[in-house]
Amino acid sequence: MNAAYLDSVKKQFLYYKMLGEKAINQLEPEQLFVMVNEDRNSIATIVKHLSGNMLSRWTDFLTTDGEKEWRERDGEFENDLTSKEAVMQVWDNGWDCFLNALNGLQPNQLSEIIYIRNEGHTVVEAINRQLAHYPYHVGQIVFYAKQLKHGAWDSLSIPRNASSSYNADKFSKDKSIKNFTDDELNRLKQ
Repeated sequence: MNAAYLDSVKKQFLYYKMLGEKAINQLEPEQLFVMVNEDRNSIATIVKHLSGNMLSRWTDFLTTDGEKEWRERDGEFENDLTSKEAVMQVWDNGWDCFLNALNGLQPNQLSEIIYIRNEGHTVVEAINRQLAHYPYHVGQIVFYAKQLKHGAWDSLSIPRNASSSYNADKFSKDKSIKNFTDDELNRLKQ
């Protein structure tokens, strides 16, 4: 079961990574830096925070506390990135660190205890914590991108008024056991 869990969470994280990238790629570069007021983060700032969290939590995560001394969390909320290339480099750095750590895990390590701010978590709990945290911020990115987008939005889920045909297609196939992301990742890659 532990191997199945790891396979499942890897697919889910890749799905949310792709959702964020698909949303970002629908925008003009300057839209990544829009802040509608001082209390809202731009998409670029959300990306900085996600990346900062990933780098802190997943660098040497089995042997060091997930809140690294070198992390400057407050600085993650400063809107100082200036290009789409810089935003995507920060995005990739965070995701690469996280996915490399996740891909390096063995099923027997899932019950090991790691620490985040001196609070012990099993590796499963730490993964689940991030499975709630990262999609939360990706959802913010998607929501904000939809508001900022000039022109038609390319749907990242079942398009409006297409549920019946989507369901008809799903129910026309034999029952199978697979992760929901298998089809969704293929659809988003198109």
